[in-house]
Amino acid sequence: MNILQIASLLIVLAAVFGSVNYFFLRLPQAIGILIVALAASIAAMLVDLALPGLGLARDLRAMVQGIDFSDALLEGMLGLLLFAGALHVKMEELRAQAWVVLIMATIGVGLSVAVVGIGFSWITGMPLLVALVFGAIVSPTDPVAVLGVLREAHLRKSLETQIAGESLFNDGVAYVVFLILVGLAFGASGDHGGGHAENQVMAALKLFGQEAIGGAVLGAVLGWLTFQVMKRIDEYTLEVLITLALAFGGYELAIYLHVSAPIMAVVSGLMIGHVGMKYGMSEKTRDYVDAFWKLIDEILNAVLFLLIGIEVFAVAFDTSHLVAAALAVPLGLFARLIAVAGPIFLLKPFRNFRGDVIPIMTWGGLKGGISVALALTLPDTEWKPIILTATYVVVVFSIIVQGLTIAPLAKRLGREPELM
Repeated sequence: MNILQIASLLIVLAAVFGSVNYFFLRLPQAIGILIVALAASIAAMLVDLALPGLGLARDLRAMVQGIDFSDALLEGMLGLLLFAGALHVKMEELRAQAWVVLIMATIGVGLSVAVVGIGFSWITGMPLLVALVFGAIVSPTDPVAVLGVLREAHLRKSLETQIAGESLFNDGVAYVVFLILVGLAFGASGDHGGGHAENQVMAALKLFGQEAIGGAVLGAVLGWLTFQVMKRIDEYTLEVLITLALAFGGYELAIYLHVSAPIMAVVSGLMIGHVGMKYGMSEKTRDYVDAFWKLIDEILNAVLFLLIGIEVFAVAFDTSHLVAAALAVPLGLFARLIAVAGPIFLLKPFRNFRGDVIPIMTWGGLKGGISVALALTLPDTEWKPIILTATYVVVVFSIIVQGLTIAPLAKRLGREPELM
């Protein structure tokens, strides 16, 4: 199938599964679509087992594998989703939570990668460096999943900003950490002496600086240039088109320049959402830009969760891997607890936190499509099947179980007294 046929099929399936959810399940749209897609995928596999002559699962697997999930997300949808998410985060509220967001998106990610890596290496016996790669895959909280659930949870603004801000930035940081660890774990073999190790560390630090700082600088420059153009225009259709060009073109430019495209998308989205909307748009244009990007966010959310549901056909499930995959779920939650509690304890001497912050940010740190996409990009080694299986189980558990229970949890904890 060509790209237009694939896009048409995904839109049709998202609409059909969304309708099934609306009439029967009544769950939040994205989660409902994922559950229906997952149920349909499993049903197809069961039919294939009962009637092997049909070849239904084989045909569906061929179709799903024809869709490059990693490219579709990492080099296509992700830029639009991150830009849309950042566009609706208020800069004033983010500035008030800046230190919390910064430390959780950096030190928190590092703590999570280390805890998951050490634990998964012990569980599976895989080399520590390879297990750390898995840690980098499941450590970022997916902004698409998180922002979708936040709409249903009705959290207080300060906590919502902490979770949203962290999720927008930590996936960019984790992606850079992932690239570094993949290079160390699966890079060229040869001299393993001290000089080589030192060169690898220097190269890793250089890559991190280039990707993270370069992405932020590019996002700020492109956002500022776009604002300069938009404040001289008063035509809402053209200004909507300009923001779309910034999200698409800026993301591809970041990839070409080898800087972090996710961080670029977040920074440029924050800039347009704050400076651009406040000083560069009329009220009419603001309304149209806001409505357009909310619609884009909802549509791409639906398609992404559909893709996660049908990606079960691309995962090489092996019963011997399911035990390790099941153990990866509590391991990931424990790592998330450490990633949240560590930065909060660091900041406690300087600010007060309510008692519900740690449990809500731990349980609300959902994993999503980014983790699946990163796992699929791994080189074909003996460890890829178990990493892919564990990643998929962690993501599905996170979205369905955590996603459906975070709002009731937040509501219950919100009634408890504040703790300093």
